[in-house]
Amino acid sequence: MVASGVSFVHRILDALDGTLVANGEDRLSQMLELANLSAIVGNLLRTGIATSSNGRFIANGPHKYPDLLSTEPLVGDLEIKVALENNKPKGHLVKPGPHMICRYVLGDPDGTYNPGKLTRGKVVWIWEIRVGNLEEHHFSVSNTAGDSGKTAVINAEGFSQLHLVFCSLPHFPSGVKTRRGYDGLMELHGVGSLKQGTLL
Repeated sequence: MVASGVSFVHRILDALDGTLVANGEDRLSQMLELANLSAIVGNLLRTGIATSSNGRFIANGPHKYPDLLSTEPLVGDLEIKVALENNKPKGHLVKPGPHMICRYVLGDPDGTYNPGKLTRGKVVWIWEIRVGNLEEHHFSVSNTAGDSGKTAVINAEGFSQLHLVFCSLPHFPSGVKTRRGYDGLMELHGVGSLKQGTLL
């Protein structure tokens, strides 16, 4: 279901970009703020997983919590959060329960990805998906006056509760902190460098 959901996101975005480029326009990622692009990735992932779940999950409506409604009581509903590169996903409210975390990078159409803000491409490539149960203390809440409003960011303890279920090593973002915890995965798959990995 996860792999099918990821493929669905890539396929739909490629189709949209293809139409735009054929008409002399730029790609979708260049027309949107990154927060809006992340929201679109989350909506497409929700649809892709629901479609490939053989009825186990039903996509909830836009702007409704949670994103995926389970038809199996023992499985539970699922909230999807999306972030760029190695950023921690966030929302406006603390929402304990089962979560799916999706992180992506912006690379080239052929899959090439050059880590770094100044070398970002224009094509969405999902590099990581984690799944797990989050509790209230797994969120860091901010409500600073004059800020953009309430935010609830998944903290380091929360991330430690999430299980890695999908990782595309060739699209691994830059950052030493992000590298920690993936060395064993890279060794297991015989990856000599971040640019020579295989899709897991």
